[in-house]
Amino acid sequence: MKKTLEFKAHDGEIEDIALGPDNKVVTAGRDFQCCVWQQDQLVTGLRWNENLPGIPDKAYRYQACRDSGTFLGLGTVTGSVAIHIAFSLQRLYYVKEAHGIVVTDVAFIPESRPGRELLAGNEAALLSVAVDSRCKLHLLPSRRSLPVWLLLLLCAGLIVAAILLLQLTFPGFL
Repeated sequence: MKKTLEFKAHDGEIEDIALGPDNKVVTAGRDFQCCVWQQDQLVTGLRWNENLPGIPDKAYRYQACRDSGTFLGLGTVTGSVAIHIAFSLQRLYYVKEAHGIVVTDVAFIPESRPGRELLAGNEAALLSVAVDSRCKLHLLPSRRSLPVWLLLLLCAGLIVAAILLLQLTFPGFL
């Protein structure tokens, strides 16, 4: 193996590292941060005190991370599990202390044929393993959205209703 790049990612040890698509790397460090890197450039990062205000900075630490391309799965030393959108780090799913103690690893269920059966209509599925000798499946429900045609139909209906209401309120409006 030949080293191609070296840079300081964290203050202290790195707890976990995951390679993602587009040459992105996700790291979880003992400095209470989780970072997404492109080469040696920081793309974005998470800190506990920014995501959960009011919680002391050293109360939690990211322990395990995985970048599926769309989502970022995280486990903590307190047993909590979270799923974020990979590019914006918006949190979509969080279970405080899903395990009794340290989450040692997380993994997304692949989108293969058997994986789709486990997903059962959910957007993503994350497995978490912890020191408590348990493996848990976390399902991210599909985010609901309206089809464009239905949204346009509702807007047209509101416009017609507003015109009718104005006509009734102010006779001779039209």
